[in-house]
Amino acid sequence: MAKADAATLLGLALEQAIGPALVLDHDLRIVAATGDVAGLLGSNVPIGVAAPKILCGTSDHRPIAEAMTEGRPVSADVPRPGRDGAMVNIQVRAVPLLDGEDRIGWLLSLSADSWASDQHSDAVEVHGIWTRDPSMKTLLRDVGRVARRDVTVLVRGETGTGKELVARAIHLESPRSHGPFVAINCAALPPQLLESELFGHVRGAFTGAVKDSPGQFRVADAGTIFLDEIGELSLDLQAKLLRVLQEKSVIPVGGRAPVPVDVRIVSATHRSLREAVEAGEFRADLMYRIRVVPLFLPPLRERRSDIMLLVDKFIETQSSRGEREIRGVSPGGRLVLEGYDWPGNVRELQNVIEYAFAMGEGPILTESDLPPELLGEEPGPRLANLPRSRGGSAGSPEAERIAVALERAAGHRGRAAQSLGMSRATLWRKMKQHGLLD
Repeated sequence: MAKADAATLLGLALEQAIGPALVLDHDLRIVAATGDVAGLLGSNVPIGVAAPKILCGTSDHRPIAEAMTEGRPVSADVPRPGRDGAMVNIQVRAVPLLDGEDRIGWLLSLSADSWASDQHSDAVEVHGIWTRDPSMKTLLRDVGRVARRDVTVLVRGETGTGKELVARAIHLESPRSHGPFVAINCAALPPQLLESELFGHVRGAFTGAVKDSPGQFRVADAGTIFLDEIGELSLDLQAKLLRVLQEKSVIPVGGRAPVPVDVRIVSATHRSLREAVEAGEFRADLMYRIRVVPLFLPPLRERRSDIMLLVDKFIETQSSRGEREIRGVSPGGRLVLEGYDWPGNVRELQNVIEYAFAMGEGPILTESDLPPELLGEEPGPRLANLPRSRGGSAGSPEAERIAVALERAAGHRGRAAQSLGMSRATLWRKMKQHGLLD
């Protein structure tokens, strides 16, 4: 096998680390380019040509060129015609290359916004909820509609999908936006304490009640109260909540006189309340009162176009804290992030980015910065005994190929995935699918 020269090795290393990239000299002329830049730009990249001419052409709006001329790092979108003639946004991140205090060149990392030509795919933000997914955009439009009317709303979604953000958006879009927004997790407290937390108590109502407490319904007066995990309420508390909805008043624990409240209720649950009603765990009359308008929040695995959008937003937030600055995600890291199923949804993704900031180093988030469970390397799961019969998933041809690859790689999933032509995240998912994990 022929040995590669230093320049080739450097170019391949750069391509593996940050993907499409250009290296510029002090005069902004291209001195090197990774192999995939031409495919991204839709044309060859001549060495020695000024990078602004390649990226911006004759456009009057030249944010990249202007920032680099002034010596400032910059990140901007540059519209360019793709190979099929449709306009494609190229995201360019420019970082100065310094020799001591002298700027001797620039490193430009490039990535394509594959959604730019899709009229439904431009990213939108509503009160902290970022998305480019069509189903989420429909949900956000529904949030705007339902917010205008003072009806009860039930937000249904898995843990970590952002149900409280949706509830807060409803509040902020409503005529009650100048009032308080109060959030209560109904699964966080035992029934006795939760009743006092919701409806308040009078002094002496129970041991430790040394003074009157108004309760969160009265705190939220003229505003919105968000009852998260409402399906976990006891039947006794469900009856009392139903009375609040019917009479628009609360009776504090230990009290007798009802206290009027003017509160909008937005609830949330991760499970079907209809099934809970059928199981005798939830009151049917309360269900109908709290779900006048049901909203369904899709899990992150069903809105994969949002993954890298949210990654960028979380990276931006973490970088602003100054402990470490990340300017991009390597192709390998992107592959893992986009291929993972995210059972913990957006909250898990946010935690993963925080993990990467804490455990990794350098300006690029790489695959090695990510937690072991995303790479299929968590210490718990092991290769299960593979049945030799052909009946069932574990005995399928694909399962046997995976088992053989793992055996040849001495159990190392990275090498096994490479021999199978797949990422480690894909290998882990397939092992889980075929029952090859304990």
